Amino acid sequence: MRRLTAGAVLAILLALQAAPADAESVAERLPACLACHGESGTSAQAGVPSLGGMPADYVVTQLYLFREKQRVADPMNAMAEGLSDDDLRALGDAVAKLPPPKPAGEADAARMAAAQGLVAKHQCNSCHGADLAGQDQIPRIGAQREDYLLATLRAYKSNARAGYDPAMNEVAQGLSDAEIVELAYAIARR
Repeated sequence: MRRLTAGAVLAILLALQAAPADAESVAERLPACLACHGESGTSAQAGVPSLGGMPADYVVTQLYLFREKQRVADPMNAMAEGLSDDDLRALGDAVAKLPPPKPAGEADAARMAAAQGLVAKHQCNSCHGADLAGQDQIPRIGAQREDYLLATLRAYKSNARAGYDPAMNEVAQGLSDAEIVELAYAIARR
């Protein structure tokens, strides 16, 4: 995850200090999540993913990985510390109810067509769904932040980010950097 703005870090720290994790309800915790990931679930911060419309099971899995420090990304590990399994499910359900983000900006038709061939070639829609909205424990990638998609695909390719199953690392190995750039561009606009 990229650097957060000082205001976002301050909001997180204040939220963490406000009450112990086990004493806060989902309604009390969600604003701290949305301070970084966007008030309506659409992130405005570089490198921070939009969470709106993510499948609840995916959110639960990611929060579990953060809680158990199997996925390391500050400040997410601190935010997930102390969450019970019930808390994870409640937060997953709350995030899944947020509206998905809108596609990013205008799209160049030629780039979109070329990237559609890459989506088909690398079978992105076989796991993420025909509309790339995600399903079960697979994230919504359609209309995700382009910078986040770019960084994530590069991290999978370099094995700097391991998925909870190796599928994305395997898929990313076959991508050139130019293909990663085109996929991030097009998926952010779908």
